[in-house]
Amino acid sequence: MMNAPLADKLRPQTLEEMAGQHHLLDADKPLRKIIESGQIPNMVFYGPSGVGKTTLATMIARKTNRTLRKLNGTTATTADIRNIVSELSGFSGVNGILLYLDEIQYFNKKQQQTLLEFIEDGSITLIASTTENPYFYVYSAILSRSTVFEFKSLEKNDVMKAVRRAVSLLEKETGEEIAISDQSVEHIAYACGGDVRKAINAVELSVIASPINGRKREVGFETVVSLTQKSAVRYDREGDEHYDLLSAFQKSMRGSDPDAAVHYLARILAADDLPSACRRLMVCACEDVGLANPQIIPIVKAAVDAAMMVGLPEARIPLADAVVLVALSPKSNSAYLAIDQAMADVRAGKGGGFPRQLQNKHYDGDDVKQKGQFYLYPHDFPNHWTEQQYLPDQLVGTVYYQPGQNKTEQAYQAYWDKIRHPKPDGTIK
Repeated sequence: MMNAPLADKLRPQTLEEMAGQHHLLDADKPLRKIIESGQIPNMVFYGPSGVGKTTLATMIARKTNRTLRKLNGTTATTADIRNIVSELSGFSGVNGILLYLDEIQYFNKKQQQTLLEFIEDGSITLIASTTENPYFYVYSAILSRSTVFEFKSLEKNDVMKAVRRAVSLLEKETGEEIAISDQSVEHIAYACGGDVRKAINAVELSVIASPINGRKREVGFETVVSLTQKSAVRYDREGDEHYDLLSAFQKSMRGSDPDAAVHYLARILAADDLPSACRRLMVCACEDVGLANPQIIPIVKAAVDAAMMVGLPEARIPLADAVVLVALSPKSNSAYLAIDQAMADVRAGKGGGFPRQLQNKHYDGDDVKQKGQFYLYPHDFPNHWTEQQYLPDQLVGTVYYQPGQNKTEQAYQAYWDKIRHPKPDGTIK
């Protein structure tokens, strides 16, 4: 039907044509003002793919009359960088060179140091892009000489405009009338997950796959759905989107919102990431429900075991049961806080050694003045409890566990208070 990809033909030529990124490119926003000033600093564009990072870099080069050179961090070498710098002495370097380095996170430290050499002396202006958090993946010296701008996934309405532009261009190029419903346009916009390039590709495929009657193509909703059924899942298991989704899943359960929790579960399962769903579900049951409903832990474990046994798609059923149960259960992080505080003391070197009565030996060396273990066997005492030292000497009196304000833990606390303060005859009050 055409040679160049439709997404390339629809690439915006002006800032006004850019879809989305209003927080960066509206008239009163800093990046817009920087671009219009023509004084372009080194920049890092951070955000998901298909949201305009490359397009904007191209516009900036054109607007400032600089020669644009593009490299990709997955394939480029230090020699490629030096070759670009060598152009400065030629015609292409008259107004300066803007280097657009895509996927900078794949550059190793040595490569990024070579790049630093040339951006530091002003030989080139760098616009680097990454889908990963630059504060973890980009050499700190480059970050300190660059301004980071975060690009966001596009809203559905912005993508719908791009979808309709794609349909109009196809009609113009082919001379055909393309009949596509508002429902189909909206579905493509949603299913692309905020990625305009993906949405435009879906339009092109849907048109190609649709029957033609004379000079009219009827793009059916079923065709659109079949070609975009997996597209809504923006999910790189090593990237920020992965951790954002898992974080939203657990925080929704912790926040007692079963609807949001089930939604994020559905997105995780749509990406076929059953292990991550199971792991976060178990963690949430233990960390966030915990002692407020301790019976939930074996219940969730059984649901996870069932899910792993049957696999997808059936795994969604026991997992949904467990997710709703966790979301609606009373919450307590008392045990979680207790172990974290204890771990902090251990890391700080506190509490070495053991009280003598707890040691697993029944003799003392010559250096011990008062020989004997003196362990008190709790079952020999009323209510199966007697007072004795359990914490190491350095930590005597330390309190890690504070009962949560829930029915279960308050009942435990009441019982515990009773056995520590029995009646004179030894019975519980």
